[in-house]
Amino acid sequence: MSDPSHGPSRRTVLTTASGAAAALALTSTSAPALAAPRDRAADTTRPGASAAAAAQAYTWRTAAIGGTGFITGVLFHPAVKGLAYARTDIGGAYRWDDGAQRWTALTDHLGWDDYNLLGVEALAVDPNQPDRLYLALGAYAQSWAGNGAVLRSNDRGATWSRTDLSVKLGANEDGRGTGERLLVSPLSGDTLYLGTRHDGLLKSTDRGASWASAPFPASVKAGGQGITFLVAAGRVVYAGWGDGGSALYRTTDGVNWQAVPGQPSGASAQVPIRAAFDAGSAALYVTYANTPGPNNQTDGSVRRLDTATGAWTDVTPVKPSGGDQFGYGGVAVDARVAGTVVVSTNNRWGPVDTLYRSTDGGRVWTSLKDSATLDVRETPYLNWGGTAKFGWWIQAVALDPYDSKHLVFGTGATLFGTRDLVRWAPEIRGLEESAVRQLIAPPSGGAQLLSGLGDIGVMYHESLTASPARGMAANPVFGSATGLALATLNPTYVVRAGWGDAGNGASSTDGGQSWRPFAAQPAIASSAPGPIAVSADGATLLWSFVHWDGTKHPGFRSTNGGASWSEVTTFPKGAVPVADPVDPRRFYAYDTDAGAVLRSTDGGATFVRGASGLPAGDVQFRIAAAPGRTGDLWLSAKWNGLYRSTDGGTSFTKVTSCWGSYALGFGRAAPGASYPAVFQTGATENFVGVYRSDDTGGSWTRINDDSRQWGWTGETITGDPRVYGRVYLGTNGRGIQYGDPA
Repeated sequence: MSDPSHGPSRRTVLTTASGAAAALALTSTSAPALAAPRDRAADTTRPGASAAAAAQAYTWRTAAIGGTGFITGVLFHPAVKGLAYARTDIGGAYRWDDGAQRWTALTDHLGWDDYNLLGVEALAVDPNQPDRLYLALGAYAQSWAGNGAVLRSNDRGATWSRTDLSVKLGANEDGRGTGERLLVSPLSGDTLYLGTRHDGLLKSTDRGASWASAPFPASVKAGGQGITFLVAAGRVVYAGWGDGGSALYRTTDGVNWQAVPGQPSGASAQVPIRAAFDAGSAALYVTYANTPGPNNQTDGSVRRLDTATGAWTDVTPVKPSGGDQFGYGGVAVDARVAGTVVVSTNNRWGPVDTLYRSTDGGRVWTSLKDSATLDVRETPYLNWGGTAKFGWWIQAVALDPYDSKHLVFGTGATLFGTRDLVRWAPEIRGLEESAVRQLIAPPSGGAQLLSGLGDIGVMYHESLTASPARGMAANPVFGSATGLALATLNPTYVVRAGWGDAGNGASSTDGGQSWRPFAAQPAIASSAPGPIAVSADGATLLWSFVHWDGTKHPGFRSTNGGASWSEVTTFPKGAVPVADPVDPRRFYAYDTDAGAVLRSTDGGATFVRGASGLPAGDVQFRIAAAPGRTGDLWLSAKWNGLYRSTDGGTSFTKVTSCWGSYALGFGRAAPGASYPAVFQTGATENFVGVYRSDDTGGSWTRINDDSRQWGWTGETITGDPRVYGRVYLGTNGRGIQYGDPA
């Protein structure tokens, strides 16, 4: 979900609060001299690096929800029926399997150090070589982010070669819904162009293996958009420019660029968003807005350029006005019928965004939303606790070149498609983009899993292969979830916290199937909802508060189900509360500023300091309590390692079998074992992987592999208390991955 009214989205939070995830070696040079593809070499300098851990084959799947994130681009191959690709802002790229009617993820091999590359800035295909595919990767152009990379494939994304860039790309920044900034030259399949945000135009003459700067007449602007799209019109290439002055350039020889004569100007044509060429009528259609979007657009237009005569025509379907402000976004033309074009509005929150379709070159338009029927039964969360809407953040629009009525468009949460221009349903199977915040596998009941997610709240998963039938947890509906907890001795009692318009906390007495908002909440809750814990018996709630910018506030306690709250002055501000799974009187919290554990033995009323001198300085250091035991705590301190306490946090001992621990959880014990299986995202070698220990952390078995890494996976992980070996892993843009021993 991407509606600002539901609090900061995961995409906003990531740019401000994930400094740890972002601190993954950010070195760069300003000149775009580009490196050759690289292989991972052994790191013999890593402190505490040990011999390779044992490995076990696992079968991995993605829990079905259906989309949940911004689809920033869709591209049908012009020469192969049924072949299409999609890109996302933080969840990688996908290929459409027409036979199976589902998407296949293409970038799951990107690992921890390459989390930034799960943002796909642009994709390109070679019209004459259907097996060739190119991706330009890099989520952030900020100073702390890593540089971008280009992946190239000769087998439609089954395998890849990689070239690292020395420039940054911005697939999860403003302007991420603009057109494809990567293009195979119409003059030569060996030549590619890459339009960047801050480093001008790059060019490759060896099919993406190496890149160099190429002349381009516009001046780059720090923090700007740069080149917003590259589109071929016959043998001519057009480039959109988003930083003032002339907004559209072209080259006829692949070397020399000129501003297109007669192009429009003014606020309604300030930033070119996308363009599409209708070969049958030699017309180039360009959508414009006054900002790059996807937010804050209040003006825009659609223009048609007759590429044969150079004449421009304003073909805007509806002009934005004072009471109806928006921009224009996606544009697609019908390869089978000249003069048929579809465009989308964007950021039209009043009447709601729509698609306009014309069959006469833009003279007359029809709003497809007005006659649309939406069928979201396969992904019920799209009802948003009410009624599904046609779309928002519509900047990706694509028309099937082999079916004039097969039209798709991306939104902030899904990809809608139609085969008759009237009936619409998500075409999203296999494409999962959730940013996962919390995971609970209940010990009993109808839910296999409960999840707290960025942008789409909390889900009750009665099945892992179908989108949750109840959709988003309602009463109230949340945007991003900030807390989710279950009473271990009374597992039908569950509480949640998050960003919402009608309350920020709720409880359930049926295991998460239905909810009731807290009767009252602390005043700070609406602007800084944070993690929440519930005592083992469900009698006490402990709620922490952290503003989206990281500001920490005092914690509050309730002993009457949220009817009233009192401040806990001894609770460390902004800490994550953890309930003891056996003793209802015990709570724990890790003070990440001080590197100390705080303990409560009176139901969270007061806290006293336990162990100290532990790693400090990172809000993502966290403790987990082993199920079925009192005072058995594990501390994941990232690169500082893993620690364990068996005395309720009074003292900790370092676990020497691994050097890094980022997220940790527990599952059913191995046959013949008495202690729960321990799962973690951590490191025993020179890379971060997913591990299981069946001997209380004495040794670890790697259970993912190099083809299944999913970028950054340091937020949450849990085993299944009912199924030995099963693990649920939260990703940051690739949904919930779950695995079982093969």
